[in-house]
This record gives sequence, C-alpha cells and structure tokens, in this order.
Amino acid sequence: MSVEKNSPQVVVYDKAKYHFKGNFPDSLPIEQAYVHIGMFMGWIIENELYSEFFEEECEIQMMRFKRRELTCTVLCEIWDGHLGSELFTEEGNMFTYYYYGGGIFRKDYETLLVNAEAPTIYHVKDSWENFDKISSKITERYHEWRKIIS
Repeated sequence: MSVEKNSPQVVVYDKAKYHFKGNFPDSLPIEQAYVHIGMFMGWIIENELYSEFFEEECEIQMMRFKRRELTCTVLCEIWDGHLGSELFTEEGNMFTYYYYGGGIFRKDYETLLVNAEAPTIYHVKDSWENFDKISSKITERYHEWRKIIS
C-alpha cells in the first residue's frame, strides 16, 4: 500500500505492476497479475461500496460485470491494475484499508484458492466459481469488520 506523490489523498492499495516486478512466474501471461485485484474490485462493485467517481467512469463496465459479461481480469485491466482509494466510498475505503491493506485478503485468497492446480496466487484461474468462493469469504470478513467498528 502506498500514497501517490501526485495526489496525497489517494491511497494505492495495490497495482498489477507491483506484481510484474516481483516474484511473478515467467511462464504465466501478465493478465494473471490482475486476477486477485479484479476479484476484490468485483466484490466492491457487487456490494456497491464504490465511489461516485468510479461509477461515473466505469458505469457500463460495472453493469457488464454484474451481468457476468466481463471477467475480474478485464475489469481490473480497464483500470490498469490499479486499486486505489478514489474508487471506494468512505466505508469501502475503511474496509479495504483494514482487509486488503492489512493483508487479510491475501491470506484468505491463498487459503481458499491456492492449491495443487494453482500453486501461487498468480496461477489462480479467473473463473466465476473462484470469484464466488472469495466473494463469500470477503462478505464474511466484511460482516465481522462491521461488528468490530460498531
């Protein structure tokens, strides 16, 4: 998680390019670096925790995602792999800071989706089945978080 120098108010939780330069397997297509970010972004959209800015800029893509006409990877690629605070409501940001920024999302993602067929987070297939699995877990964590902050 970082703060962009050009806009001190924008918190960047993740970017696909952070992963390209890391331990990203050479044998995989670059699109695989977008999957985990896109899955979280998709959950935000399905739960309407997105900002007015994001809605204005991405309304058609959001609608297509909700209809499952647009995959998590494509959704994330549209935003150049960027997951930043300007995309979320205040509540969405608070949750994202806690859950995604705090590393809980990554642990949940690995626990649920990394296995023999997908040995790293980058091998996880962008499928609706995988999205539904992680989405259910994010929803569970969101409800737990709501109890904590109440």
